[in-house]
Amino acid sequence: MNDSRKIVLITGCSSGIGYACAHACREAGYRVLTTARKPVDIDRLRKEGFEAHYLELADSASIDALVAWVQEVGGLYALFNNAAYGQPGAVEDLRREVLEAQFASNLFGTHELTVKLLPIMIEAGEGRIVQNSSVLGFAAMRYRGAYNASKFALEGLSDTLRLELEGTGVFVSIIEPGPIRSRFRHNALEKFLENIDRSHSRFAEKYEEKLEALRSEADVPFTLGPEAVAKALLHALRSTRPKIRYRVTVPTVLFYWLKKCLPESAMDALLRRVE
Repeated sequence: MNDSRKIVLITGCSSGIGYACAHACREAGYRVLTTARKPVDIDRLRKEGFEAHYLELADSASIDALVAWVQEVGGLYALFNNAAYGQPGAVEDLRREVLEAQFASNLFGTHELTVKLLPIMIEAGEGRIVQNSSVLGFAAMRYRGAYNASKFALEGLSDTLRLELEGTGVFVSIIEPGPIRSRFRHNALEKFLENIDRSHSRFAEKYEEKLEALRSEADVPFTLGPEAVAKALLHALRSTRPKIRYRVTVPTVLFYWLKKCLPESAMDALLRRVE
């Protein structure tokens, strides 16, 4: 099947990585199905010529509705699980329900959507599942425990799925971006203000510094545009031998090698210096 007939579903397309990848895949000749949560974003995507559908990963009914829509479209070559958010805050300040909400979107919903769409690919004898993880999916950093945990878990689940899909023609790849220009920090700021009790935390002073960083519009060092992730996604879709992992940005590659080479105590000392 040539690219012009292959269908790619991308979640979280309102902005940033998902939006850039939707455009890149369409320009490459794929038929692109997109998702977003807000009606205004769905309308905008449709005005730009995309097929768009509502998706809330924390809601199984929403996932079922999306799966039914994909089945009506007929056929699915690839799923790019991009939709996710970051919940900042020290581990000791994460209430159970806050951590559960992080996992509901970043892991449980992603898993549910994947396994419900997987039979379409297995029956076709070909397919791609691409997970958008993070440098924080293998290198934990302070005040990001909820997001770290959700991405570590996503990588473990994806590695297992890859082994279990041997011989089906369905490949699983993981993209690990470092800093990418998007609305991620803006959305993380909203979750931080909503869910973290700063005034009663022993990290109150540190949180004020973190708030400045989250509110800043300046790029952190080595930030790339979302097209860097789109390039990795296209390789995962097109290659007859897609990579297991795509490490995007200098920090991801650097931390990968440092983690392999440094003693754990030295790696900890380095990570404590990263904000």
